[in-house]
Amino acid sequence: MALPKSYLTSVKNLPAILAAIQQAQAPDRFTQAFLESLEFKSSSDRLIIGVLKSLGFLDDSGTPTERYYRFLDQTQAPQVIAEGVRDAYGDLFKVNKSAQTLSRNDLINKFKTLSQGQLSDSVLDKLATTFQALVKEADFSKASESLPEATEEQETSSAEREQINPLLERSRVSLGGMHYNIQLILPDTRDPKVFDALFRSLREHLF
Repeated sequence: MALPKSYLTSVKNLPAILAAIQQAQAPDRFTQAFLESLEFKSSSDRLIIGVLKSLGFLDDSGTPTERYYRFLDQTQAPQVIAEGVRDAYGDLFKVNKSAQTLSRNDLINKFKTLSQGQLSDSVLDKLATTFQALVKEADFSKASESLPEATEEQETSSAEREQINPLLERSRVSLGGMHYNIQLILPDTRDPKVFDALFRSLREHLF
């Protein structure tokens, strides 16, 4: 079950805690003492440590991860939180790719199903509250960067075809009064080295 075991009993200080983390120097280990040094000393505030581990900001020992350091960059912090939320609530996003838009009641029902009824109503409520509080701090609009890459591949394919077509036209060889029309079956590959070798051989032997 890819649902986090950690949650907050109160989310009122969540924005302030996240802001304080960004303004402070990253610790060697994110401990209760470090949190208290940021002036968050209540028992409910301490639960943020478990949540940060669920988000992949800290490892099991409390050591900041690469994701934690990326979060410190305020220009990308909302996207980093969204990334962590998608990982922490993996099964929820498998059920609904836009889980960040679900209502509170829908979230509770999804959590109940995903946990196979093993969580109490109180825990389900706190999970939903924590999830929605994190979503408010996150930016899911840039979650997928795959489409531009696909477009780039398509552009590369078009460019390859433009380079290949003139060579195919030149492959019509004339020897005296005889004409040869050479047709090539190109391999199904995107490796430019294959095409380079193929057309280099054509140039050497035909032109």
